[in-house]
Amino acid sequence: MNTGGGVEYRKLGQSDLKVSTVCLGTMTWGEQNTERQAHEQLDYAWDHGVNCMDIAEMYAVPTRPETQGLTEEIVESWLKRRRRDEVIIFGKVTGPSPKTWIPPNRVPPQPAAQTRLDTASIRGAVETSLRRLGTDCIDLVELHWPERYVGTMFGAFAYVRAREFDDVVSFEEQVGALQALIDEGKVRAWGLSNETTYGVCKFAEAARRLGASPPVSIQNDFSLTDRSFEPELAEACAPRHLDIGFLVYGALCGGTLTGKYMNGAPPEARHTRWPNFQPRYHSKVTRWAAAEYAAIARRHGLTATELALAWSTSREYVTSTIIGATRMDQLAECIAAKEVRLSPEVLEEVEQQHMRCPNPNKAARAVSPGFVKDVREGV
Repeated sequence: MNTGGGVEYRKLGQSDLKVSTVCLGTMTWGEQNTERQAHEQLDYAWDHGVNCMDIAEMYAVPTRPETQGLTEEIVESWLKRRRRDEVIIFGKVTGPSPKTWIPPNRVPPQPAAQTRLDTASIRGAVETSLRRLGTDCIDLVELHWPERYVGTMFGAFAYVRAREFDDVVSFEEQVGALQALIDEGKVRAWGLSNETTYGVCKFAEAARRLGASPPVSIQNDFSLTDRSFEPELAEACAPRHLDIGFLVYGALCGGTLTGKYMNGAPPEARHTRWPNFQPRYHSKVTRWAAAEYAAIARRHGLTATELALAWSTSREYVTSTIIGATRMDQLAECIAAKEVRLSPEVLEEVEQQHMRCPNPNKAARAVSPGFVKDVREGV
């Protein structure tokens, strides 16, 4: 194990934003964490060089009417005692979903209905986030997930034509709505989340056609147990192509890659409290793979958390890795991992394990003799 210096800052795509390689996640605030605990996390992160946070209009999660929007309100109370130019905020507009209570909470109130990414919805979501945050501009606004059906989102791994949506807001309308907010000074830059190569290219094409600002970021699931960004999206987002910065979420698989579920689930842990939330992160095959990566970490004097986060940061196409924690000791370990540099030996063992079991978050499938048997028996 080698350790380096302090936090590093990287340019986010074509934007003028320079963000820390560690980004503070916020989705537990208002559900698993109180306002006081959230402020303690924020103070600690900023004292250790973090300069960006990831929020969304639908947070806290698992989202429900009683807590939706609380995360942004908690951030607002912290921002009152910070210089606004010291804080880079990544916000998100909710994609299509049955969360019908979200539109009535927007400014101005909209009818209770499935969330969409049309002009009125994008504007309403951003205007509401601005009000909740108590600020006049959000640095980056992302479309939380696509307006259309996508076959690779949240653990899915195949495109099924029968699931395509008949009613879809055009790429041009979505880009135009975001550009209007940029022109008004309410948004500095925009990006995507849970997107595919097709979607990234279509949005970039629409922006060129409209003479609008291009997407500067993509926030997708990415970890030792889900490397699906690498084959095609990495090429599309490369600086010589579309130059889109990659913001990683899920680098610890909701805690599974920390190893904390290896000897029984802690009663306060997310997957214990909400076993049906993000099941891709704690399936049997993912837990098996997590144990293998934890073993690699132990052999090289690392914690499982250090290995997972340092590996993410080491990827040339990763701009920043979003971390989240419910306890301060967890947060401290996650932020400290920014100083870990992985040896060639560690990286080679990671590659060998990946070849044995590529992307287990996506599906439990055998790629080596005896693999399925091992998983079924809990080896």
